Amino acid sequence: MSSDQTVQISQGLLTALGTRMFLHNEDRIPTRSAVLVVSNHRSFLDPVILTAALGHPIRFACHHYMGQVPVLKDVVTTLGAFPLQEPTQRSQHFLHQASQLLQNQEMVGVFPEGAQPMVKVTSPNHIGSFHRGFAHLAWRVPVENLAILPVAIAAFDEQIIRSGIPLRLLNWFDPSEPLFDRPGWHPMVLYKRTNILVGRPYWIKPQQQQQYRGKQARELVANLTAYCESEIANLLQKSS
Repeated sequence: MSSDQTVQISQGLLTALGTRMFLHNEDRIPTRSAVLVVSNHRSFLDPVILTAALGHPIRFACHHYMGQVPVLKDVVTTLGAFPLQEPTQRSQHFLHQASQLLQNQEMVGVFPEGAQPMVKVTSPNHIGSFHRGFAHLAWRVPVENLAILPVAIAAFDEQIIRSGIPLRLLNWFDPSEPLFDRPGWHPMVLYKRTNILVGRPYWIKPQQQQQYRGKQARELVANLTAYCESEIANLLQKSS
C-alpha cells in the first residue's frame, strides 16, 4: 500500500466515524529527516488520527495481541503497524524493527504509556508514566539528525463505549499481559472532536549518540523520556 493510500484510508475512516480533528503547530513537523513520533494513548483511533493529522504514514509499534487476533492482525499490518513480540523477545524485536524503519527514513510511532490507559478510562488530559524503550532506541539507532516528535492528542468531545471486548478474551490471545487477566470489558474511546498538538522536536545528533554508554546512557535516556512526557503533559494542559 502506498503512503498516500494509507493517509487516505485513515482520513476516510475518521470521516465515516464523524471524527473532527484540529491540528496545531504543524510547522514543527520535520520534513527532511527520520522521525520518531511519541504520543499519549487512550483510544484505538490514536494511530489513525495521528496518521491523518500528520499527513504521513506512521509505522506504529502495537501490542502483541494485535498480531494474534485474526482479521485484526491483517488490519494493523495493512496500515503499516508492527505488533510486538511476546515479553521474552519484545525489547530486542522492537529495537531491531524500529531501527530498520528509521534507517529507511520511515516515520515510526510509539505510545510509551503502554496498554494501561487502553483498559482503564482516563480523562482526556491525563498522562501516565512513560516506558523508556523508545528513548533507548533514539540513542542507539544509527541515523543522522533523528527527530523525536512529541504529539498530544487532546479530545474535547468523545464517546466512551463500555461494553466492548471482554478482557478475558484478550487474555486468551495474549496470556502474558497481566492487564487482561481480570473480569470486565475493554472500553473503547471514540473521539468526536479532538486537538492534535505538535510539540517541539528533540533532535538526536551523532556526537550525542557517542555518549550513550554506562552512566551517561542512563542519564540520556532519562532526560529524553522526561522531556517527551513533560512536553505532552504541557500541551494537554494548555488544551484543556
